[in-house]
Amino acid sequence: MFTLVVKVVFRRKKNKHKIMNRNTLEHYLDKLLTPEQIKDYAPNGLQIQGREEITKIVTGVTASQALINRAIDEKADAIIVHHGYFWKNESYVIRGMKYQRIKSLLDNDINLFAYHLPLDIHPILGNNAQLAKLLAINITGPLELGNDLSIAIQGVLSEACTGVELAQLINNKLNRTCLHIAPPSNKTIKTVAWCTGGGQDYIELAAEQGIDAFISGEVSEKTTHIAHEMDIHFFAAGHHATERYGVKALGECISKEHGIDVMFVDIDNPV
Repeated sequence: MFTLVVKVVFRRKKNKHKIMNRNTLEHYLDKLLTPEQIKDYAPNGLQIQGREEITKIVTGVTASQALINRAIDEKADAIIVHHGYFWKNESYVIRGMKYQRIKSLLDNDINLFAYHLPLDIHPILGNNAQLAKLLAINITGPLELGNDLSIAIQGVLSEACTGVELAQLINNKLNRTCLHIAPPSNKTIKTVAWCTGGGQDYIELAAEQGIDAFISGEVSEKTTHIAHEMDIHFFAAGHHATERYGVKALGECISKEHGIDVMFVDIDNPV
């Protein structure tokens, strides 16, 4: 009597991601972020054209050479960033650092998409909205009253806290030590306004509305005096650190809705 042994081999299917046309991706991003609604300091959308078919995307805060090199290593077809190129008042000449960055993109046929203010203000995916989510702040409306496209927004904490406690929360969530400027009253914080990145100049508007604290990425020399004289807490948590989360959320949204392989790459920056 013979026993027939059948060996069954199970092969795991490779996860095949979908292909997206470059123009389709740009149309999707423009419809989602509506850049035409706001005047910006740089062009939003496709800044450097690459290959037509996109199967892998790298997202990051800034289109630095380090991010481009990582995208090349990952064989990405497109990069999506918050800080792209061609800023207002910068030199039109393509040489040096700018030349090397653009050459790297063109040589490797990589598309570069950039969305600046539209990514700051998006009510769900935006930098401001994502920072609020991270810090458990309930958004109540724009800081610029009556302006639905306000760059800065305001909200309330679920529980009042001290300035030291809010600073510790920011440090823990952003994994860095923020600058905390406390006013002479050192009052308890319940209401908060914020603007990610270089939004420190909105502190006066927040103080005028009686808000307890203002959070931004950067700080100016005059900010200390404003905080002291207008009785408002101020927190500078880093331009890069406060703007990591919008483009990351955007990439996750693209991947979920379109099945494209998207990788967020955090090129750390202490500023």
